[in-house]
Amino acid sequence: MNILFTCGGTAGHVNPAVALARIFQERNPGCRVLFVGADGGMENQLVPKEGYQIRSVTITNFHRSFAPADIAHNLGTLVNMQKSKRQAKEILDEFQPDLVVGTGGYASYPVVNAAARWGIPTAIHESNAVPGLTTKALSQVVDKVMVGFEDSRSYYDDPDKVVVTGTPVRGDFFKYTRQEARAQLGLTDERPLLLSYWGSLGAEEMNRRMAGFIAKECYDGTPFHHIHGAGRDYGWMKEELARRGLNLEGTGVEVREYIYDMPLVMSAADVVLCRAGASTISEITAIAKPSILVPSPNVTANHQEKNARVLSDQGAAVLLREKGSDEQELYAQAELLLREPRRRSDMIRALNAMSVPDAGEKIYQTLRALMK
Repeated sequence: MNILFTCGGTAGHVNPAVALARIFQERNPGCRVLFVGADGGMENQLVPKEGYQIRSVTITNFHRSFAPADIAHNLGTLVNMQKSKRQAKEILDEFQPDLVVGTGGYASYPVVNAAARWGIPTAIHESNAVPGLTTKALSQVVDKVMVGFEDSRSYYDDPDKVVVTGTPVRGDFFKYTRQEARAQLGLTDERPLLLSYWGSLGAEEMNRRMAGFIAKECYDGTPFHHIHGAGRDYGWMKEELARRGLNLEGTGVEVREYIYDMPLVMSAADVVLCRAGASTISEITAIAKPSILVPSPNVTANHQEKNARVLSDQGAAVLLREKGSDEQELYAQAELLLREPRRRSDMIRALNAMSVPDAGEKIYQTLRALMK
């Protein structure tokens, strides 16, 4: 059995494909897996770290502007589309897949499209609530479209082709109860825990606001535990907190460069303050974790706000826009939610109603049915 996954651009596209690859190999000894990404994409670093081989095609996006530089870029994209088409056919001919699955990113288009035309079983999975251009285009030719939320079904021309499967997340996120996770983190008092982070690289503007957030937290006597992941702004944040005369030792407030044990920390958290990327939304929904979502305004088609709105419209999360969410507003919203256990319980019920239990299994069974 040969399974080809094509994905890229963000970890939110790569992670579901890796989770599915593991399921296929666990269930089918001898199953061969190949990934295909875009030249220069982050998937070329992420996928080999997970132990899988990856090939690449030359593909770029379109700029929605008529500025001279953007016109030149788009002409280059048209050339790359022809090149990627040839590369995709070569990869398919060499690997001979029994199934091709796209989980998002520009590299998915030439590979999945070519496979569909060759009569190979094909499917796409969209982690974001609203499909991007690549997913919309491929939905016309694939056998199945798999989505994370029921609300997403209406965005496709053929709803009967759409299956609500949820989005698979790493098994480690289901490993701990809240109490077990708190014990491992050494949290011995009853103060709730806030987890905050802005992605693997952080976000400079939001981290500046978090410096003020943490200062107010300390001035208020640290009414809750707090673990913040600063990303590449870690050094600057440490200096800024020191400049403000803040010593966090023994306060229950901790600033880390990266949160390497995210499943443990998120399991212990009572509230998560973060962006609204596909991976984050999937994890929060899967383990029913109340959250305050501040979508990045610097993403294609504003898809993070659309992700966040799916949850907030169901009462499953608080949605704040970056513009206008200063340190005072962020602190007020977090402090309010942390001292309202009944409201958090309502959010947990809403998240449980939205989640698809064992999304990986549902996707696996959907794909196996295609192969039959």
